[in-house]
Amino acid sequence: MEEVTRKNKRTTLERADKFISPIYFKDVNLRGRLYNQHHPLKALTHHAARGRIPYDQAVRGKFTKTKIGQSFGPTWSTHWFQLEIEIPDAMKDKEVHLLWNSNSEALVWHSGNPIQGLSADYDRISFPLSTVLGKNETRCSLYVEMACNAILGEGKDSMIGPPNMDKSFTLSQAEIAVFDREVYDLIIDIETLHDMAKHMSEETERGYQALYTVNQMINTLDLDNRETYAKAHQLAERFFQQKNGDSQHVVYAMGHAHMDSAWLWPYAETIRKCARSWSCTVRLMEKYPDFTFTCSQAQQYEWVKDNYPGLYAKIKDLVREGRFIPVGGTWVEMDGNVPSGESFVRQFLYGQRFFMKEFGKKCTEFWLPDTFGYSPQLPQIMRIFGIKRFLTQKLSWSLVNKFPHHTFWWEGIDGSRVLSHFPPGDSYHMTGKVEEVLRTVKNYGDKGRSGRSVYLFGYGDGGNGPSEEMLMRMSRLKDVDGLPKVQQKTPTEYFADVEREDSGNLCRWRGELYLELHNGTYTTHAKVKKMNRLCEFLLHDVEFMSSVALVQCVSRNASYKYPTDELHRLWKLLLLNQFHDVLPGTSIGMVYEDAHQYYEDIVSTCKRLFLEAIGENKKSDSVTLAFNCLGWQRKEVVTINNPSGNPAKKQRKSLDEKMVQHDREGNTLAMLSVPSYGYSVLKPLKCEKPCSIERNSDGTFVLCNEFLSAKIDNMGRIVALFLDGEERNAMSSESGCYGNQFVLYNDVPLYWDAWDVMDYHLETRKPVVVSIKEAVIEERGPLRVSLGVKLRVSDQSLIQQVISLEAGCPYLRFHTEVDWHENRKFLKVEFPTSVHSMSATYEVQFGHHQRTNHNNTSWDWAQFEVFGHKWAAISEHNFGVAILNDSKYGYSTRDGVMRLSLLRSPKSPDKEADMGAHSFTYAVMPFQGTFQSAGVIQAAYELNSPLGVHTGGLDKSSPESNSFFSADNPQVILETIKKSEDSDKALVLRLYESFGGHTKVTLKVNFDFKDVKRCNGLEEVLEGDTSNDLEVKGNLITLSFKPFQVVSLLLDF
Repeated sequence: MEEVTRKNKRTTLERADKFISPIYFKDVNLRGRLYNQHHPLKALTHHAARGRIPYDQAVRGKFTKTKIGQSFGPTWSTHWFQLEIEIPDAMKDKEVHLLWNSNSEALVWHSGNPIQGLSADYDRISFPLSTVLGKNETRCSLYVEMACNAILGEGKDSMIGPPNMDKSFTLSQAEIAVFDREVYDLIIDIETLHDMAKHMSEETERGYQALYTVNQMINTLDLDNRETYAKAHQLAERFFQQKNGDSQHVVYAMGHAHMDSAWLWPYAETIRKCARSWSCTVRLMEKYPDFTFTCSQAQQYEWVKDNYPGLYAKIKDLVREGRFIPVGGTWVEMDGNVPSGESFVRQFLYGQRFFMKEFGKKCTEFWLPDTFGYSPQLPQIMRIFGIKRFLTQKLSWSLVNKFPHHTFWWEGIDGSRVLSHFPPGDSYHMTGKVEEVLRTVKNYGDKGRSGRSVYLFGYGDGGNGPSEEMLMRMSRLKDVDGLPKVQQKTPTEYFADVEREDSGNLCRWRGELYLELHNGTYTTHAKVKKMNRLCEFLLHDVEFMSSVALVQCVSRNASYKYPTDELHRLWKLLLLNQFHDVLPGTSIGMVYEDAHQYYEDIVSTCKRLFLEAIGENKKSDSVTLAFNCLGWQRKEVVTINNPSGNPAKKQRKSLDEKMVQHDREGNTLAMLSVPSYGYSVLKPLKCEKPCSIERNSDGTFVLCNEFLSAKIDNMGRIVALFLDGEERNAMSSESGCYGNQFVLYNDVPLYWDAWDVMDYHLETRKPVVVSIKEAVIEERGPLRVSLGVKLRVSDQSLIQQVISLEAGCPYLRFHTEVDWHENRKFLKVEFPTSVHSMSATYEVQFGHHQRTNHNNTSWDWAQFEVFGHKWAAISEHNFGVAILNDSKYGYSTRDGVMRLSLLRSPKSPDKEADMGAHSFTYAVMPFQGTFQSAGVIQAAYELNSPLGVHTGGLDKSSPESNSFFSADNPQVILETIKKSEDSDKALVLRLYESFGGHTKVTLKVNFDFKDVKRCNGLEEVLEGDTSNDLEVKGNLITLSFKPFQVVSLLLDF
């Protein structure tokens, strides 16, 4: 009689694990039978390429014989191999695979087309030759393009370390072998049963049923007897055929390959990563007709279209079939904090238009799984592009508080709502494992409200996406008792099912989705952030002036052509650099070499296009003009450069010296008045209320103008700051508190160097108190007064600063130059205010957002570092203080102390991050009333967009001063003026309500137009618009706004 053995769970589980192990007992286990009849290649030759060259060029290279065991390098180089393959008679009629392991990323080519990616990192080393061999064919020639890098780059000391630039990669395998499909199926059976037994709760009988079934399979299998294979498989099939109940949670499995457009590798490598991963996806789709794949980022589609047209044609066919699914609707998966509102709009505009043009469809969901926080204005921007659904995952990384929902309504600052989902498995590269499916259900935070969740499977970042192994695993989990139902579905199917079942049960989250991690990314790589802000404003100015030139061209039948193609090119470069590992400062140094080349291209081209738009080359009627590219009348001090040989030199010489001032660099300062979105001929105004500077007997300095007075000590710190005629000091009177106090912190995170600043850095505050030389008065008015200071941060780093106050300006300006050479230090500047308030307000895209000024709860103190844009303010009734800046995004306000984050010094992944010279400007602005009524919003725009003086063409019939667009209500900002994407005789005007309230505005357009209608973000007329508040009387357009509402108008002329 056969003895019944009592099962020990641990030993039985380990028995099953070892039976399919790729490491242990391979000579006697099932895994060792997966490949057999190994056979060498007929021939193997090699060509060391000069860079990432195209296929046609590579195959014309000189190939020489090579062999297994040879090493190739260095890092980021490319090597091509030609493989001559002949299948021997013993392998005929069997499934034969190429086995290739160069311990790097690689791509198989055949007949000029990329066929499949390979990578050692995830054991993706096999290529089925049936893909390229016809029936009865036994010979073929393949090429393999070897990239000398691993999937996640080549960090020298850690994954995120600076790259090891001299690494070599060894070709350890290059052969063909027979793949045993029956063994493969059994391995998946045993693995799935093992995982169910291991990960299901001890209290469930189903886990023990899986344990006994897998043990019985191993007992049944005789590896030398093929008849036992089918019997063992039948045991597994019988188990998997036991179905679930109708109430089980449904997991919507979606193939995915999250692809960073740059990170631990440069942009150019991402292009090849896309080909490697997407070719794998196409191969899988040819074999598995039910397999669907979600893929975001229009930029990456364009890369593949331009570089791999054959692959792209297959992708287009699969998109038409609804299997290769474009998602997201944006140009790249951008950073969710730093880009401006208009940049967000352009991400969707260019992304959606690409998908519409190439595939005839719009994306219906915003897809941003891996960015470092989400602006509270994103829901509205999604909605104006017709997107009502949102998927992300990153908030699961928060360190302090667990976000309470996975399926919920996200409401932005204007009240717009989008249905949002966070895959509860806490990953966007699942692998089809039982443990992941169980974790998905266990973590789900909205049980009872919804019984559905998304499961994204596939290796990202060049891991070649979903694999056959993943599909096989999930086929067994489709509807098996004891586990949630796993169904391969699309994003549209998931969201539609949730919408159908929702009866108001889903919760709502209002405001930003703040990631309690990676908040150093608001500051890292300061030059990148500075260039981003500069380029956003330059593109804004060029579009405005080009639009004016276009209108005048049409009305005068002139020859000007709006630079559509160039502006599209420049915008796409800027949008690419806003990718969520580039703009935040978290990529390797090679990426920033490319990024700064793109910025330089944008800057130089924008300057050229601007001059072309204003007619600089029309020498016969050239005149010096001041341009205002903002939507309100401005009267301020302007700096006029005096280069020799300028056509307007004579006019500048004729300036009344009594009306101007010369700065320390020899330029001319003049007070000018320029109308809204317009120009004025250069005519300096008399300064009625000059500014002044005095030195007190105690060594302090007092700077005054009509708005404020500031008492500055010898180190450039603010001792006192008063509004004109007021006795209240805007700075704290507490002993030792100074405004404009530089402070240095130790900045050593737990791991993510360029990403994280930890809360404990606040305990290491060290004021910068060493002055290199005494403060010096540099300018004495009447238009500008200034004070120069020089401070020592450390033995390696210096700060030079010019503190200035201009006539008619409501803020004190600090132009700052830093020579920065630190190691994991964080430089901030602080302003301890006398304001008592529970909250502070920060500008965000198209509006502002309040955050607490205290640490009452864990949600409060977790936000010790937050993002903001051009300004932040703290205020009480009828009084407040604002900080303005031209390139910074990191802020902290606690107990009335406002801090602006200036520079960090991480060493990974870019060891040179932020090292060197920096130049930036910030300002402090005390105010009465509210920040809205005091003009803080407008002042921050003006700091970033000074009046420009240029030589331009001016017809004799043109007035000396002209406003092309103006609004009668400061509550509404006319943000963007551009040509329509679809018409050369239409403009798009984009406005937003900036105060946070309901209002009405009348917009004056100073030229004749035929019609004006509301449009959406895609510039499509809103035919069903029921607002009925758009009134047109002559050249006046009146419309109403809700709080923080963004409105786009299509103006036909």
